[in-house]
Amino acid sequence: MTWAEAPYPVLVVDRHGGLVRINEAARRILPDAASGDWLHEQVPSWLWGAHQRIDAGTRGASEGPPTGRINGRLFEAHPTQAGDGDVVWWLVDETDRRLAETALSDAQVRTEVLSEASGALLSTLNVPRCMEVAASMAAEHLAEAAVLIAPPHGRRYPLTYARQGGPVTQTTRKVDVAGVPGLAEALQGFPPVPARWIDPALLPDWVIPDGLSGPVGSVIVTPLPGHGVPAGALVLLRSSTEQAFTEGEEVFARLFAARAGAALSAARLYTEQATITATLMRELLPPALHSVHGVEYAGGYRAAKDHERVGGDFYDVHPGADPTQETLVVLGDVAGKGLDAAVLTGKIRNTLQALLPLAEDHQRILGLLNGALLTSHHTRFATMVLASVRRRGGRAQVRLTSAGHLPPLIVRNDGTVEEVPTHGTLVGALPAVKAHTVETVLAPGETCLLYTDGITEARGGPLGDELFGERRLQRALTECAGMPAEAVVERVQMLAAQWLGAGRHDDMAAVAISAPRNGSLKVVNGHAGGTRSRRSM
Repeated sequence: MTWAEAPYPVLVVDRHGGLVRINEAARRILPDAASGDWLHEQVPSWLWGAHQRIDAGTRGASEGPPTGRINGRLFEAHPTQAGDGDVVWWLVDETDRRLAETALSDAQVRTEVLSEASGALLSTLNVPRCMEVAASMAAEHLAEAAVLIAPPHGRRYPLTYARQGGPVTQTTRKVDVAGVPGLAEALQGFPPVPARWIDPALLPDWVIPDGLSGPVGSVIVTPLPGHGVPAGALVLLRSSTEQAFTEGEEVFARLFAARAGAALSAARLYTEQATITATLMRELLPPALHSVHGVEYAGGYRAAKDHERVGGDFYDVHPGADPTQETLVVLGDVAGKGLDAAVLTGKIRNTLQALLPLAEDHQRILGLLNGALLTSHHTRFATMVLASVRRRGGRAQVRLTSAGHLPPLIVRNDGTVEEVPTHGTLVGALPAVKAHTVETVLAPGETCLLYTDGITEARGGPLGDELFGERRLQRALTECAGMPAEAVVERVQMLAAQWLGAGRHDDMAAVAISAPRNGSLKVVNGHAGGTRSRRSM
């Protein structure tokens, strides 16, 4: 096959710049060219310049083949020296290859942008921060400016404005979304309106971020799809000095919006769940204790796992209606730990709240609570101790009833630690609860400590396998003689934590009941005080 039959356009040019021969493929792209014409009259300047450099011998060996356009197509020109100083120019159409390379490069860039966007958007579960990142990245990679419109709060819309090279601003405004073509539909999750259908001149002022150079020349409005519910809409803007959005860029904008919508939806779902969890958690967390009717109360709680806030141990203080009425103190331990135990803990606390009118009768409260647990779907049981406290003069009268729980300890002013001999059966395990109530009196400065076995069964020490134990707890309490209730609890918690070190442990809870030293004496029902005595009920 000769060069005249080659599928590539071929031009033979003599040393003077005249066209010697031209094949059929060349005639299709240069229909006016013929043998005998001057090359510079028939070809673009880039090809004529390349021929001149060859003729003058100034073309460097390291230079690539000259490239340029002929009738809208991109060609590479490859010269070959022929006899008598002629040059044969082979023109290779590079249009499709360059388009493919450009498309591949664009696809790679967009893939990188989408990957970067996914990482940045999913790295935060804070809704305002997620909106800020989405608008900022949209302005940086997709347009000159971007506006993210979130679902309304009442009649006001959260708006996030971003501009290339500028700060991101967020505000909440009452705006007319119907004034932007396709925006109301996008906020409802409907497909976007093609950019060519939107007249930028009709955009309301609230859509255009401050600092955008020149009038808007091209607009994209696209929804932000969420998990079942639209996450908002994204408006992309380019000024009239920039290229209008292409169809490919509209598709890319929708892909970006899909990732932004998924991230925003996840952030909103997390925020809703966190709010619900916080609301429920407030009902499960032990209350903050303080002085009630002249008696000091203090509590401390540590869950079995440091990342948890609730567990199976609990305590509550239910003040009497007035100083003449008893204050009911409850401390308990549900079998197990973690969230499952905390759920039953919440049920027990709510049940006891409902039984407060019967607070004077410990045995009846325990019996009714036992019945409620036996008829529930829970298979767990609990131990518990009840204390009814009333101030009389400078002393505190205390009635204590244990239901399978560790006996309370009393710290007297001389450092003596007494174990209150109350005992009983578990709650929620047997058809009936049997319990023994003991009454005692706390003189000013004396404290009664209620605690759970998470403290006495804490394993630690030099080898990490020795129990903290009741004897060690009693020795610690001896050193707490005369301390306020809060100091006693803090001391016990600190010693138990030091004993544990970094070891594993069960839930730990403690409540201290103290008759203050500095409390004023007060006559109640004709009595100025009481005696330190016990009697079985």
